Amino acid sequence: MKYFHRTHLAALQVLEGAQRYFGQALTPVQQQQRRLEFAGTIGHITVTVQAEGGHYTLVTVETDQVAESEADKLAKRFLTQVHTMAEPTHRPIGAY
Repeated sequence: MKYFHRTHLAALQVLEGAQRYFGQALTPVQQQQRRLEFAGTIGHITVTVQAEGGHYTLVTVETDQVAESEADKLAKRFLTQVHTMAEPTHRPIGAY
Protein backbone atom coordinates (compact mmCIF):
# COMPACT_ATOMS: atom_id res chain seq x y z
CA MET A 1 0.00 0.00 0.00
CA LYS A 2 1.11 3.56 -0.66
CA TYR A 3 0.07 6.61 1.31
CA PHE A 4 0.81 10.23 0.38
CA HIS A 5 0.87 13.51 2.25
CA ARG A 6 1.92 16.99 1.18
CA THR A 7 3.41 19.25 3.85
CA HIS A 8 5.29 22.52 4.12
CA LEU A 9 7.86 20.89 6.44
CA ALA A 10 11.38 20.47 5.10
CA ALA A 11 12.32 17.00 3.85
CA LEU A 12 14.95 16.66 6.58
CA GLN A 13 12.38 17.35 9.30
CA VAL A 14 10.12 14.62 7.94
CA LEU A 15 12.96 12.10 7.73
CA GLU A 16 14.10 12.88 11.27
CA GLY A 17 10.52 12.41 12.43
CA ALA A 18 10.35 9.07 10.59
CA GLN A 19 13.55 7.88 12.28
CA ARG A 20 12.13 8.72 15.70
CA TYR A 21 8.68 7.30 14.99
CA PHE A 22 9.49 4.07 13.16
CA GLY A 23 12.75 3.48 15.02
CA GLN A 24 10.75 2.62 18.15
CA ALA A 25 9.08 -0.42 16.57
CA LEU A 26 11.17 -1.32 13.51
CA THR A 27 14.80 -1.76 12.55
CA PRO A 28 16.34 0.66 10.04
CA VAL A 29 17.33 -1.33 6.95
CA GLN A 30 18.51 1.31 4.51
CA GLN A 31 19.09 5.05 4.58
CA GLN A 32 19.54 7.28 1.56
CA GLN A 33 19.40 11.03 1.16
CA ARG A 34 15.61 11.20 0.69
CA ARG A 35 14.55 7.66 1.56
CA LEU A 36 14.41 5.52 4.70
CA GLU A 37 13.50 1.86 4.93
CA PHE A 38 12.47 -0.01 8.06
CA ALA A 39 11.67 -3.68 8.66
CA GLY A 40 10.32 -5.80 11.47
CA THR A 41 7.97 -8.65 12.22
CA ILE A 42 5.00 -6.58 11.05
CA GLY A 43 6.52 -5.94 7.62
CA HIS A 44 8.58 -3.50 5.62
CA ILE A 45 7.97 0.30 5.50
CA THR A 46 9.63 2.80 3.17
CA VAL A 47 9.46 6.58 3.63
CA THR A 48 10.37 8.78 0.66
CA VAL A 49 10.37 12.57 0.51
CA GLN A 50 10.66 14.86 -2.50
CA ALA A 51 10.33 18.56 -3.18
CA GLU A 52 7.07 19.44 -4.88
CA GLY A 53 5.75 22.74 -6.09
CA GLY A 54 8.69 24.77 -4.78
CA HIS A 55 7.81 25.01 -1.09
CA TYR A 56 6.05 21.71 -0.42
CA THR A 57 7.40 18.29 0.47
CA LEU A 58 5.62 15.21 -0.83
CA VAL A 59 5.84 12.38 1.72
CA THR A 60 5.24 8.84 0.45
CA VAL A 61 4.97 5.95 2.90
CA GLU A 62 4.84 2.51 1.34
CA THR A 63 4.33 -0.87 3.01
CA ASP A 64 4.67 -4.41 1.71
CA GLN A 65 1.41 -5.42 3.41
CA VAL A 66 -2.24 -5.16 2.43
CA ALA A 67 -4.53 -2.49 3.85
CA GLU A 68 -5.41 -2.60 7.54
CA SER A 69 -2.30 -4.55 8.51
CA GLU A 70 -0.25 -3.36 11.48
CA ALA A 71 2.33 -1.88 9.12
CA ASP A 72 -0.36 0.10 7.31
CA LYS A 73 -1.83 1.38 10.54
CA LEU A 74 1.65 2.47 11.64
CA ALA A 75 2.21 4.21 8.29
CA LYS A 76 -1.09 6.12 8.51
CA ARG A 77 -0.36 7.16 12.09
CA PHE A 78 3.01 8.52 10.98
CA LEU A 79 1.36 10.73 8.36
CA THR A 80 -0.92 12.04 11.09
CA GLN A 81 2.20 12.83 13.12
CA VAL A 82 3.66 14.72 10.14
CA HIS A 83 0.47 16.77 9.95
CA THR A 84 0.75 17.51 13.69
CA MET A 85 4.43 18.49 13.32
CA ALA A 86 3.41 21.04 10.69
CA GLU A 87 0.24 22.20 12.46
CA PRO A 88 0.63 21.79 16.25
CA THR A 89 -3.03 22.63 16.79
CA HIS A 90 -4.08 19.63 14.66
CA ARG A 91 -5.92 17.08 16.79
CA PRO A 92 -5.28 13.54 15.49
CA ILE A 93 -8.48 11.52 15.85
CA GLY A 94 -7.91 8.56 13.50
CA ALA A 95 -9.14 5.16 14.56
CA TYR A 96 -5.94 3.43 13.47
